[in-house]
Amino acid sequence: MGLILHYLLLILCLIQSSLCQVKEFISIDCGGTSNYTDPSTRLEWISDSGIMGHGKSVQVENPNGDLPQYRRSRRDFPVDSKKYCYTLSTEERRRYLVRATFLYGSSENENTYPKFQLYLDATKWSTVTVQDASRAYVKEMIIRAPSNSIDLCLCCATTGSPFISTLELRPLNLSMYATDFEDDFYLKVAARVNFGALSKEAVRYPDDPYDRIWDSDLDKRQNYLVDEAPGTERINTTKNINVNTREYPPVKVMQTAVVGTKGSIRYRLNLEDFPANARAYAYFAEIEDLGLNETRKFQIREPYVPDYSDAVVNIAENANGSYTLYEPSYMNVSLQFVLSFSFVQTRDSNRGPILNAMEISKYVPIASKTDKQDVNVLNALRSMSDERGETNEGDPCVPVQWDWVTCSSNTPQRITKIMLSGKNVQGEIPSELKNMVALTELWLDGNSLTGSIPDMSLLINLKIVHLENNKLSGPLPSCLGRLRSLQEFYVQNNSLSGEIPPALLEGNVTFNYKGNPGLSRKAKHKIHYKLILGISIGVLAILSFLLLGSLLLLRYLRAKYSYQRSEKGDSLRISTKPSSSYSIARGGHLMDEGVAIYIPLPEIEEATNDFSKKIGKGSFGPVYYGKLKDGKEVAVKTMADSTSHGTKQFVTEVALLSRIHHRNLVPLIGYCEEAHQRILVYEYMHNGTLRDHIHDSANHKHLDWLARLHIAEDAAKGLEYLHTGCNPSIIHRDVKTSNILLDIHMRAKVSDFGLSRQAEEDLTHISSVARGTVGYLDPEYYANQQLTEKSDVYSFGVVLLELISGRKPVSLEEYGAEWSIVHWARSLIRKGDVISIIDPSLADSVKIESVWRVAEAAIQCVEKHGFSRPRMQEIIVAIQDAIKIEKGNEKLSSGSSKAQSGRKTLLTSFLDIESPDLSNGSLHPSAR
Repeated sequence: MGLILHYLLLILCLIQSSLCQVKEFISIDCGGTSNYTDPSTRLEWISDSGIMGHGKSVQVENPNGDLPQYRRSRRDFPVDSKKYCYTLSTEERRRYLVRATFLYGSSENENTYPKFQLYLDATKWSTVTVQDASRAYVKEMIIRAPSNSIDLCLCCATTGSPFISTLELRPLNLSMYATDFEDDFYLKVAARVNFGALSKEAVRYPDDPYDRIWDSDLDKRQNYLVDEAPGTERINTTKNINVNTREYPPVKVMQTAVVGTKGSIRYRLNLEDFPANARAYAYFAEIEDLGLNETRKFQIREPYVPDYSDAVVNIAENANGSYTLYEPSYMNVSLQFVLSFSFVQTRDSNRGPILNAMEISKYVPIASKTDKQDVNVLNALRSMSDERGETNEGDPCVPVQWDWVTCSSNTPQRITKIMLSGKNVQGEIPSELKNMVALTELWLDGNSLTGSIPDMSLLINLKIVHLENNKLSGPLPSCLGRLRSLQEFYVQNNSLSGEIPPALLEGNVTFNYKGNPGLSRKAKHKIHYKLILGISIGVLAILSFLLLGSLLLLRYLRAKYSYQRSEKGDSLRISTKPSSSYSIARGGHLMDEGVAIYIPLPEIEEATNDFSKKIGKGSFGPVYYGKLKDGKEVAVKTMADSTSHGTKQFVTEVALLSRIHHRNLVPLIGYCEEAHQRILVYEYMHNGTLRDHIHDSANHKHLDWLARLHIAEDAAKGLEYLHTGCNPSIIHRDVKTSNILLDIHMRAKVSDFGLSRQAEEDLTHISSVARGTVGYLDPEYYANQQLTEKSDVYSFGVVLLELISGRKPVSLEEYGAEWSIVHWARSLIRKGDVISIIDPSLADSVKIESVWRVAEAAIQCVEKHGFSRPRMQEIIVAIQDAIKIEKGNEKLSSGSSKAQSGRKTLLTSFLDIESPDLSNGSLHPSAR
């Protein structure tokens, strides 16, 4: 009874969610004359007669469309150089499906079909080309709303006139269609196909609560599917399908499929506006009841993508059972105009491949809109004038300029000219005008402007100003005389008052101020030369006295601190106070926040017994054991590199470590710079490096799996602090097992900051010559020299693979042609064979699920592209989950799931570049 009640409540929630979703739908019948409800979908449609004041409603003759919004009319716009825009309200940063349809209908009076441009804000969406008057051309775009409204604009007809039949806005929920590129790209839907469909009719609302249109694979005109493989059969079921995945495809679509009874499925599909980069989804659900000894396993053969084409799809394992959806995807793949794709049965499978649906979207770069500061001024002026028509909607510059503005050609575009002469502009000139720094001409004459002339001091490019014949009052801004580009300034016939800036009267500017009785020239004053001379002599005497005092003080300071100077005079001085440019994360167990102190060379020589006990070698020289006078054990690093690069490493490490403090970072105690030597003094780490314990276990403690997990967690927390706890963040650049040290309690601390770099707050990456250690170096960073925090993530992924396998990062003997632990481990893990990479010394004492959790995180860390790698916070969660599993407590951290901790997201990745975002909890649809 309780289970039945649970399902009833779930159904009610979904119904309520669907109703909320429908209330947020915007459905506009363009050219329609009245509002109505579609009898088939029960969706409410509104006429655009109260929205669009331009164009004309045209009755559609003899249409073949069955939907009422296609049977009635369309809206035609003039053939001119203007644009015509619909503005739709949105919720900023929410994802939407935007759909525009175009059904021309037949007409005896039209000899040519229309061809015109469709824009979304400043981004070119599509070229609408009508070739069949009876066909409804559907254009869909998936966007994350950049603001509280979007503009859909039609313009630039080359034949016929621009027109539109319907315009729809459908909000999406949760992380549907989220990508790592959505700040820079929209997703233009190229194909959405329902395979095994029962009829030629498309599936949409109410079967799809988000009203996506799923074209039938029987409708060859819509999707151009050809080249079907022999033995392809259509199957269907009436059983319910669990579709609670990221994209929530409709159950009705998942209840049908095609299967390859002869071992393969093959099709060709035409993709409009390709070749291009795309996001491609495949939807798989097992809708046949397989026998106990039957399996359905298959691979993709076309298009071939390394790694993913080698992966095996096993829906029963991927989706945790039959009648449950599995939706792998290419997050970014290059596709041609003709897409040939095929799925082929594996040798150990006795059932052929299956395909329920497919969805392909093209990445469309988001074009820059006109500078927001300029747009704010234009909108203010437009609201004050007669220029309020729809032809002055949308972006002021793209794709067509407003009638009364001129735009620059740079990106983002700026306004260079405003022409509103005699447009009945009323009110005060917006004070924000000063921000229009590209403005060269301002024509506001012959209006009813009141108030004063605003500050124009920033308008360094301003050449021509016409403000005559208004009702302006107050003084002329003094800054006008300092505008070097100003050539013409007209303010006659206003009510201005006060003194005229002298520079306007010197003849360099054409200046007309007649009809302003209150304006007057500035009176000339007699120059008091004796007073000026006396002041000048007094100032010179004071400056001479200050200069003499400064020289004496400088001489004293040089004598006092001469021991800190090197032969080249390149002395490093560290403030005794923490830098304000760093925001030290509070909380947890932090070290004392004092900075590193200067330690004289004699004290260091005494502590190290004249550098007699060498304990290792750091990134820039040997490391010696020492003990300070207070008994504190230290590691002393001496710099062997006397070049400018070595000096830079020294300065970097002192500057960074003097200002950051965390329990998982090796603390810098002091430094020395004298007698041609540069020395760093660190806390001594009794148990050496992680590398020693993994690769030289004969002379060190054996690390069991739980100890390795704790070390990984410590190191990850240290790196996470560098990335997020410091402002600006710090990128280590040389993460490796030899830079992870172990204290007397076997707790790990990250060391060696000689290669670190600070990331600027306002940049997503910093340029730097690629530096690091072979085997750990991020290949993306090496290829393009663009350093990001994800480069540290890649290196840490290699460290995790070392912890799992006990193997070195690079070895021809161990990996053969693979040569790298990354390639070797990736191929095994993607085949589902994690046991083969486990360190033999751990094999009998670990829980496989715990290893899987870390292996999954490691492979995600070493993805080829930085945007596909996780953040350090996510890696910490994965390691903590593995610790809980290993200890027998399988209640995982928030944002994880036991299903994810196993093989689902990696073994079956196939096309899956990133795992679904489960951070929002339940994946049931709910209106936001």
